[in-house]
Amino acid sequence: MQIISEPREMQRLCASWRCGRETIGFVPTMGALHAGHLELARRAKRENQRMITSIFVNPAQFGPREDLERYPQPFERDTQQLADLGCDAVFAPTKDTMYGAADFLHGTWVDVTPFDEMWEGVTRPGHLRGVATIVTKLFNICSPTRAYFGEKDFQQLRVVESLVRDLNFGVKIVPCETVREPDGLAMSSRNAYLSPEERKSATVIFRAMKAGKALAQSGETSVAKIGAAMDEVFAQEPALQQQYVTIVDAETLTPLRELDGQSARILVAAHLGKTRLIDNLAL
Repeated sequence: MQIISEPREMQRLCASWRCGRETIGFVPTMGALHAGHLELARRAKRENQRMITSIFVNPAQFGPREDLERYPQPFERDTQQLADLGCDAVFAPTKDTMYGAADFLHGTWVDVTPFDEMWEGVTRPGHLRGVATIVTKLFNICSPTRAYFGEKDFQQLRVVESLVRDLNFGVKIVPCETVREPDGLAMSSRNAYLSPEERKSATVIFRAMKAGKALAQSGETSVAKIGAAMDEVFAQEPALQQQYVTIVDAETLTPLRELDGQSARILVAAHLGKTRLIDNLAL
């Protein structure tokens, strides 16, 4: 497995594979890999002749009071896991190679209206612009045939799908189901921040979403009533501070008042202590 830090070198390698008519499966990550990341990599390996991963903690998607400085970066462990899966190359650039030596000496950004005006776009200003910009750069560098994204970051997935459609990228986006712990907690690199007590409390997110889904499956169409059922479960864990809990159209992410046969999704963002958690579930 090759580990490459220079964008031009990565471009040349991927171009050589594409010239040889080999398909490339790409899994972009910020490292601190967990079973969810590895499942994306396994799928990319199965479905393509070449599989590549990026490891880059993208400063452009962190706000000034967020966890950039303490974000876990176990690079040697990550690359060993990828090598064990048969990854062909890891693209691991530095901030300087991606954005310039000065802080964000970078004049071009990718805006993602209207997604930056709702949910994660409001609670984390600038985050989605940072995501869209780095994904654009990575797609231009790696020229993948398929790119694999987990559904846990559901709004990010919709942003990337919109980006590919609107800017005519020749890459197929492959959504992959959220990988969960046995108790339902969505796997996330940030779970490592949770204390044992917080880790136990975090399961209330999945329990509340399941309660909402069960009510919807029983025939309830009122979003207010489904939300009230979820609130009853959330009340069992007062340490969890909700940032937003909403039911939205799964395509547009606009809030719903009634379920009327459309594809819908529960979106949750909350804090436990200093740790921010997000999750979602299809209705």
